[in-house]
Amino acid sequence: MASLTRVLTGITTSGTPHLGNYVGAVRPAIAASRAGNTESFYFLADLHSLIKAQDPARTQRSTLEIAATWLAAGLDPAKVWFYRQSDIPEITELTWLLTCVAGKGILNRAHAYKAAVDKNRADGEDDDAGINAGLFMYPVLMAADILIFNAHKVPVGRDQIQHIEMARDFGQRFNHVYGREWFTLPEAVIDDNVATLPGLDGRKMSKSYGNTIALFAPPAELKKLIFSIVTDSRLPGEAKDTDGSALFQLYQAFATLPETAAFAQDFAQGIGWGEAKQKLFDLIEREIAPLRERYDALIARPADIEDILRDGAKRLRERYATPLLAQLREAVGLRNLAGLAATTSDPARTPAKAALPQFKQYREKDGRFYFKLVDGDGRALLQSEGFDSPRAAGELIARLKREGATALRHVEGAVHAGETLVGRLLADVATDELLAALAALAAEE
Repeated sequence: MASLTRVLTGITTSGTPHLGNYVGAVRPAIAASRAGNTESFYFLADLHSLIKAQDPARTQRSTLEIAATWLAAGLDPAKVWFYRQSDIPEITELTWLLTCVAGKGILNRAHAYKAAVDKNRADGEDDDAGINAGLFMYPVLMAADILIFNAHKVPVGRDQIQHIEMARDFGQRFNHVYGREWFTLPEAVIDDNVATLPGLDGRKMSKSYGNTIALFAPPAELKKLIFSIVTDSRLPGEAKDTDGSALFQLYQAFATLPETAAFAQDFAQGIGWGEAKQKLFDLIEREIAPLRERYDALIARPADIEDILRDGAKRLRERYATPLLAQLREAVGLRNLAGLAATTSDPARTPAKAALPQFKQYREKDGRFYFKLVDGDGRALLQSEGFDSPRAAGELIARLKREGATALRHVEGAVHAGETLVGRLLADVATDELLAALAALAAEE
């Protein structure tokens, strides 16, 4: 019997869910959770939300609303793992273990942190003005979320790919330092077909733009919001464009293909904007009304949702998190001292630390400068291209030591760091061997 593929999805508990969240994340994720041969993990990322939110009542309310949204939309806690991040303390303990192998240089290059620093510089502020350590350490906590359950796949937007690469790097470094494949290295899953809905003003629906339509707004409020969607000045009877129309894009996200085709025909025949908005309201209400009814019933029983989340976390800790952390504590040396009773402190009986991989530089008869990467046993893993100066070769070596596997853009025989061709992987050397050697060197930097 084939093993299950573990797929993990985190939902940050910030704000009230809107139609864009539903179409872009909730609806497709719940459909994916029903696929065969998949073990699905869905968690409320309440610890992540604290990076930006310091309103305790709002954090609590948002957690309730988002949990109720997923349950109302059809997530079945009996068939998937549904839990709150903060209910699994092993995640925060693993965060620290990973912090101790994570390279600060890698964290310096995290997109969110770099964007905050760039904004400070543009404003003439100190680089780190107003930036808390939570933002800086966000990628390590996200790595712990993923690695604690050895997830195979993590659906993310393109802006989150870097975080999955970091999780792989931290997991690989830990594996190397502590001599065993403790962690599965996750893969990012990018779905370019996931819909991005426009908001009331035509821009992407986002809380930051203040242009959202609350997912479970009462019918009267939903209708009012839909009728406030910005349209052009074309009158009834005048043909209207579907391209670039927020109204049409919203309709398409909830309609069948025949319904979408009919609505496009209405546009071509000059439907009035008021009639078009009424059709959009009727369509959305058809899908959302039964979900809203379940949502209202769930929101009225917060204790029941609390029980569901706590039960999910309890079972998940017993099955996965607690046993793994016990093994990891043993691996890193956080051990019961009674186990030393029959041992000796004689250094001669202490196993020697494995030799590190190393770069070896040399000059060939062609006058160019080269280097090789060899493992601790002296076996060659990587042969470089020739460089015109020893400085050029040395700078590339320094970068590989500093950044480790994250420096590499592509490894398939030819090895690239960004746009730079580094060299070639030697015959009979697996890609994972090269990545592990670079991770080991970066961990020593």
